[in-house]
Amino acid sequence: MQFLTTPEHCFEQITDFCYPPQFLQVDDFEGGSLKLHYVDEGPRDANIVLMLHGEPSWSYLYRKMINPLVSEGYRVIAPDLIGFGKSDKPTERSDYTYQRHLDWVRQVIIQLDLKDITLVCQDWGGLLGLRLVAEHPDVFSRVLAANTMLPTGDHSPNEAFLNWQTFSQQVEVFPVAGVIKGATVTSLSPDVLDAYNAPFPDETYKAGVRQFPLLVPTTPEDPASEANRQAWQILQQFNKPFITAFSDSDPVTAGGDKIMQKLIPGCKGQAHTTIEKGGHFLQEDQGEKLAEVLLNFMNANPL
Repeated sequence: MQFLTTPEHCFEQITDFCYPPQFLQVDDFEGGSLKLHYVDEGPRDANIVLMLHGEPSWSYLYRKMINPLVSEGYRVIAPDLIGFGKSDKPTERSDYTYQRHLDWVRQVIIQLDLKDITLVCQDWGGLLGLRLVAEHPDVFSRVLAANTMLPTGDHSPNEAFLNWQTFSQQVEVFPVAGVIKGATVTSLSPDVLDAYNAPFPDETYKAGVRQFPLLVPTTPEDPASEANRQAWQILQQFNKPFITAFSDSDPVTAGGDKIMQKLIPGCKGQAHTTIEKGGHFLQEDQGEKLAEVLLNFMNANPL
């Protein structure tokens, strides 16, 4: 598999994300391996919080949440999905599939021997994370879902998603930071926008960014649809603590929280919340508030 590695100098100007980089070698399923970057902060023997990002962000998205959790004694692990952040970026769009992304994140869990995981997932972090919860319910102890869903393609996507999908395929130069800016409700500084652009020096690094919107199951016959249906069968029996913390200004995932609350037994009795003044990337808009919700949730549901 051919891939690119973003030069380290591209990240040198980022001043608000100074965590020592950690790397794993993960199977590329073609006889080689890829380098996957992750943040790993806090005591190694502490309770684990696994934070999964989505499209087109990277672990930088969680910077406002990592320190508050580490300060409370948790170990926070935030991987960069393959094709994003400081992880390697296969150059062919066909290299990216839903199943491969699942297997790459699964390798993080296996190689780091993660157990009793509290999952935090948003956007594609949920499409991957919720599948993995269903496939490995024994290693996940709590879940916080924010602005995400596990679609099966049995229901038509809303107009906001379809517009996004069309834009992502037709725009000549994929504006990574512009996408983040357009899906937040607060003003982002030039430094923050530069940090979101940093992993992608030019268009050749963006095969994964381009392909991700097409991997969302939107028809019943999608390659991932049946597996997601099966995952829902298991999630409808998942009775470990599960909380939704969606934002008030995300047209793409609006209403997904109510579906989860209805179908997932672990949602019963939890302090579900709608975070105000938050766009799709609520970690950027209201990261400190989301960290507070998460800490309260974990304190109310100790392991």
